[in-house]
Amino acid sequence: MSETVEPARNEVARLRPAVQGIPAATDHSARRALLDAALEVFTERGYADASPTEIAARSGIPVGSLFHHYGGKRGLYLELWEEFREEQERRTAGVLAEARGRGVEDPIALFVEGARAYLEGAWENRRIGRLLVENDGPAGFDALRRQWDRAWVRRNARLLEVDERRRAGRVRVIVLTTVIGGAARELGDCADEAEVREIVDEVCGILSHLSASPG
Repeated sequence: MSETVEPARNEVARLRPAVQGIPAATDHSARRALLDAALEVFTERGYADASPTEIAARSGIPVGSLFHHYGGKRGLYLELWEEFREEQERRTAGVLAEARGRGVEDPIALFVEGARAYLEGAWENRRIGRLLVENDGPAGFDALRRQWDRAWVRRNARLLEVDERRRAGRVRVIVLTTVIGGAARELGDCADEAEVREIVDEVCGILSHLSASPG
């Protein structure tokens, strides 16, 4: 169970170019090498200027295999995003399950613990996190990201037990979710883990304060 993210595998699959006849488990090491190289090239040059040929060269995998597995750089970008999203989902789900196992039931306490886990994951995966917040992705990605953001708000509303039918409650959850997203972006520029801990603690304190229902 994860209240801070929502699966979007179907949407990613719809946007990714179709590649026929490739078993999911085939050439795992080649796929991993291509994804790692793609992250390097996208980070250095941006998506628009990234070349499939350069990605293939850095991975040591023939460019034909890149197109065979991913259909081009668009497929690579979407797979990187899906990996990041799923890793964040696993992280927050694990933390929330552990907190409930300790007997934590307060919605605000659970929300803050989930937010802390998400922010720590954003720091650990900061290279891809920085890439994904840039306005330089494949066609259709912005719409997918907005869809995921709306789902994130809905999940947070359920976790906080907020009635989304009330505009004030809905806006409060949107503000809280925006705070987490903004903080996650800032963490990508931190100098070290000490600075990260300071920011995460500060943000969690803000979230605790803002999460309380008025009155």
